Amino acid sequence: MLKKNEIKVGDTYSEKIVEDLKRTQIVQYAGASGDYNPLHTDDKFTKEIAGYPGVFAHGMLSMGMTGKMLTNFVGDGTLKKYGVRFTNQVWPGDSLESTATIIDIKEEDGETLAEIAIETKNQDGATVITGSAIAKVGK
Repeated sequence: MLKKNEIKVGDTYSEKIVEDLKRTQIVQYAGASGDYNPLHTDDKFTKEIAGYPGVFAHGMLSMGMTGKMLTNFVGDGTLKKYGVRFTNQVWPGDSLESTATIIDIKEEDGETLAEIAIETKNQDGATVITGSAIAKVGK
């Protein structure tokens, strides 16, 4: 858990969340989530019908990996809010790095809260996720 006397606005935490995303990981996520949308599982459909170069990862897979980075930073059970916006597709072969930046620390209803900006980028520096979170901070 983040500690109030150990953090300040502007602090960052970065983590490589996936190296060389495999199609197998995408299919495993489809099975775990029950989301078998052909955009994520069927190359022929994705190319010929949808007009994409191939299958791509579920947004929620990328969000989940980003969320793991976030809980590694703030600690399990401390998140009060977490939301993202998907800005680009994540493709098989992509490597992703995610960064959390503390943008505010405030007191609210007797709790200290850290407001956090989140950005996940691929190996080319393209942003694939932006987001925000609020986490409880320890004393």
